[in-house]
Amino acid sequence: MASLLVLNGFQGRHGLRRQTIVESLLADVFQGELRAGTRLVTQELARRYRVSHTPIREALITLAGIGIIDLLPNRGAVVRKVTPHEVREVCQVRRALECQAVRSACRRIDLAELHDLALELRRLSAVKARSERRFIQKARALDSRLHDLIAESCGNVFLAKELSRLKILFRAFRDVSWEHDEARADYHRLSEEAHEHLAIVEGLLAGDPKQAARAMAHHIRSGARYWSRSLPNGTNGTARQGSSSGNKKRSR
Repeated sequence: MASLLVLNGFQGRHGLRRQTIVESLLADVFQGELRAGTRLVTQELARRYRVSHTPIREALITLAGIGIIDLLPNRGAVVRKVTPHEVREVCQVRRALECQAVRSACRRIDLAELHDLALELRRLSAVKARSERRFIQKARALDSRLHDLIAESCGNVFLAKELSRLKILFRAFRDVSWEHDEARADYHRLSEEAHEHLAIVEGLLAGDPKQAARAMAHHIRSGARYWSRSLPNGTNGTARQGSSSGNKKRSR
């Protein structure tokens, strides 16, 4: 999971460092390692990630902006309770944004990129031995590539920025859910997503904004049902006690 990206010796750029911290904390929240009500102490987090306070503060502001923590007077950053209902609400917003983006991207988007994506998605759908980690890695890469390409091609800078702001939250839901399935050797949803993504690509290749938007809406609705069921109970504050300074290393 993203929490594996503990920054021992990480020397990347400032923005990437902040993003990695955000991804790590999101994974801890959705896996139940950080319970609702847990205080995130800047000094402890800076020690954990071996960085200065600045990227930690920026990461906490980012998490507050997407509704995962509250920044409270005299208490600092506190993890919020995230419920299945809130996950569905987030997905409603995502559906509106992504459907508008895919409609706008029609006839703008690079056709060569789309044909390559279609080929990769068909190959992924045909894979039989899905117990390998590579299957999840490939599915994750294609999912990110398609949604990023649509956002970049929509021709609306503000819409693209809003999708970029929220995508870290969407992908945290995705990755935690997929890891949950991997633990059970259940790859049914990944196969479904490959077909859903292919339907979106086919709508774009046809230059049909209504077809592409219908396929996108179906994809987001399916994801919302799946995420709200598969996120662990820890997001509701029922997991074990967690510590903001817990310096754990977990293997992928």
